[in-house]
Amino acid sequence: MAVTLTPGETGLETLEALWRAGSAARLEPGARRAVEAAAEQVRAAARGDVPVYGVNTGFGKLASVRVSPEDTEELQRNLILSHCCGVGEALDEATTRLMMALKLLSLGRGASGVRWDICAILEEMLAAGVTPVIPAQGSVGASGDLAPLAHLAAVMIGEGEALFEDARMSGADALSKAGLSPVVLGPKEGLALINGTQFSTACALAALFDAGRMLRGATVTASLSTDAIMGSTQPLQPEIHALRGQPGQIDVATAMSGLMQGSEIRESHREDDTRVQDPYCIRCQPQVAGAALDLLRFAARTLEIEANAVTDNPLVTEAGIISGGNFHAEPVAFAADQIALALSEIGAIAQRRVALMVDPTLSHDLPPFLTPAPGLNSGFMIAEVTTAALMSENKHLANPCSTDSTPTSANQEDHVSMAAHGARRLLRMNANLSVILGVEALCAAQGIEARAPLATSPALQSVMGAIRECVPALGQDRYMAPDLEAAASLVRSDALAEAAGVAVGL
Repeated sequence: MAVTLTPGETGLETLEALWRAGSAARLEPGARRAVEAAAEQVRAAARGDVPVYGVNTGFGKLASVRVSPEDTEELQRNLILSHCCGVGEALDEATTRLMMALKLLSLGRGASGVRWDICAILEEMLAAGVTPVIPAQGSVGASGDLAPLAHLAAVMIGEGEALFEDARMSGADALSKAGLSPVVLGPKEGLALINGTQFSTACALAALFDAGRMLRGATVTASLSTDAIMGSTQPLQPEIHALRGQPGQIDVATAMSGLMQGSEIRESHREDDTRVQDPYCIRCQPQVAGAALDLLRFAARTLEIEANAVTDNPLVTEAGIISGGNFHAEPVAFAADQIALALSEIGAIAQRRVALMVDPTLSHDLPPFLTPAPGLNSGFMIAEVTTAALMSENKHLANPCSTDSTPTSANQEDHVSMAAHGARRLLRMNANLSVILGVEALCAAQGIEARAPLATSPALQSVMGAIRECVPALGQDRYMAPDLEAAASLVRSDALAEAAGVAVGL
């Protein structure tokens, strides 16, 4: 069943469900009236003598060149073809479909001046499973994501390449096999399709959705690690966090406290423990992960607004057709940088917990590298090194993209956002973080089992069950790579959080 999109009011929960399920999407039928009214304004402008950017003029630095009404269709077609300059690997299919849905949302606001036919072909492509092949590189995130969106529009007019029924083919063949006909673009329609931030926003949203799972997974793995090293739950006391008042911190501490409730391991060392305080990676998890959660929530709000925004140019309003700069993706670039910071820090503190658990001088009597026969076996020695490598990689990837601008298009577009690759790098960061957290889960599970006959809490026992269904305990050394991938998959799928009943949300 197709997801109904209400322009200006579609929430992140709907968009995440669409992205994960690969659902079709259609606009709320009531949007048609505003769309058609704006299209009539554009048609009238195209027939007139007054120059209107992108309607009866050239583009960018060529905006002063007038174009006659009889050349309108060729103008828009040439725009699409000339802007299909994307390079690199293709964007994944799920995020491409999300991008198409976001373009629908933007056009559905009735300020872009396209005919309803343009919205309809997007809906039909989503329903039929015609997915344009979008090379992921080539956008600087200003004047819209021009190259990626041009590759989307190319398929709509029977050009470019698309995926259909698991095969890659020409856009014309994909439409034909799906029983669809290409559209002929009218005044401004090509410009409306390629102006906009939908590529950057789709990539950032996809990363945000997975970042929520990373945060929940880290809440679970941090709780496991705390019990594995026989850490204190005193730093989770609500009074501490209420005194600071940071909402993310309060939520993470509350969740961790609930997860550890009823742990025999915890109760065993409440008295006569010679340690006064745990290392920061244990004691300060609510403060660090909570701050990351607050950043993710801020980015989520920005991206929810952007998902519903009109970001092409010029825009059709009651006051006329007005040129502006809504295509500049600075809000998305900032949101992507914030997500990157959060992912990097969640991983940085988790990696320190992995290092803590494999170090016999710090782990409170756990066996070296968590192997029952150290020396003959290396246990989790190199798994910890892998987490260090991925942590360092994410630190480098977290450097801001939004501060890097360069002039383009003969200095007409002289400040750009770099939102596109700022959002794309987050896919790699999430993948890296899932491995760090997966290794932490394996180490913590090994550590908790070493505390037998003492048991962890009921909630964390459920998590242990989920882990052991996929990865058995480590006795003798074995080929480790599949174990790491299986554990990372538990994080990516939200299985750890589901087993624990953790519902910390964005």
